[in-house]
Amino acid sequence: MSQTRGRYDFCIGLVLAMSSSIFIGGSFILKKKGLLRLARKGSMRAGQGGHAYLKEWLWWAGLLSMGAGEVANFAAYAFAPATLVTPLGALSVLVSAILSSFFLNEKLNLHGKIGCLLSILGSTVMVIHAPQEEEVETLNEMSHKLGDPGFVVFATLVVIVSLILIFVVGPRHGQTNILVYITICSVIGALSVSCVKGLGIAIKELFAGKPVLKHPLSWILLLSLIVCVSTQINYLNRALDIFNTSIVTPIYYVIFTTSVLTCSAILFKEWQHMAAYDIIGTFSGFLTIIVGIFLLHAFKDVNFTLANLPLSLRKDDRAANGTLLSTYDCFNHDEESSACLGEIQSTESLSARRNGSLSAF
Repeated sequence: MSQTRGRYDFCIGLVLAMSSSIFIGGSFILKKKGLLRLARKGSMRAGQGGHAYLKEWLWWAGLLSMGAGEVANFAAYAFAPATLVTPLGALSVLVSAILSSFFLNEKLNLHGKIGCLLSILGSTVMVIHAPQEEEVETLNEMSHKLGDPGFVVFATLVVIVSLILIFVVGPRHGQTNILVYITICSVIGALSVSCVKGLGIAIKELFAGKPVLKHPLSWILLLSLIVCVSTQINYLNRALDIFNTSIVTPIYYVIFTTSVLTCSAILFKEWQHMAAYDIIGTFSGFLTIIVGIFLLHAFKDVNFTLANLPLSLRKDDRAANGTLLSTYDCFNHDEESSACLGEIQSTESLSARRNGSLSAF
């Protein structure tokens, strides 16, 4: 019965996590469509300090969609392990990229399509190998987990590192080193996910009729969540304001997810009940998602398609251009072979440069 209940909760958490990604990914498209509509009308844009978007129903639809996604993501932590829910957040980036190509005419290049495919494959692998049963079901169990010496040491280190980065490293290197502000967001995010997990358990108990509002841990988790999320938003906005979004997003995803997986392993000890092949599968899926997100963001402004592949890989094109024929002719005329081969090498060198081949150098 307990195993059946665990799988039922796992499926609910999985559906909620995927729904969250769809809602959040779609919210960016709705907001963008609303802002573009306002720009066509000649209204003052949001980047210039305008607030006309508050009268645009598409923008409000996007805001409501994002709210629904965050609620679904919050609820997912109450049913499924953080090891599963957090990495699946990458799907929101995937959904946004795919919808942009359909509704905003932002074409996906070859790197983006491969990145989307890798993100889907990585997410599938993680779902297959993620831990299926939840170890913590009550606030009392959660309080015992939070008091575990391993987690106390981890949380203390996170707080110390964050304070050093905020008050010592940040003022000196935050404007030039992209890792400073992103690291603050990421390590604090590990604690915020733990708070969300505990509050999700509290809400489940509340619906079950238990007096969770009288439990001091509920209020401690709520206060800690507010502090952690406020810090995350502050320093993530700083990073986005200073550095390129296409660089910030994948780096933040990698460090944040790694921090959450580490915190989850220490707090809930999910890895102790996983077989070796499941652990390997989880890490493999996570690394696959990282590569997919990197390809999707790092090369999104590069106009690269199958038609741009190096000429050396397209023998049919070379034959159609007469290169292979001229080479054959050269080797059948001894007197002119040297001069002809030099001309061919010059032509291939020019073609290689035009197509980005390293062999040209």
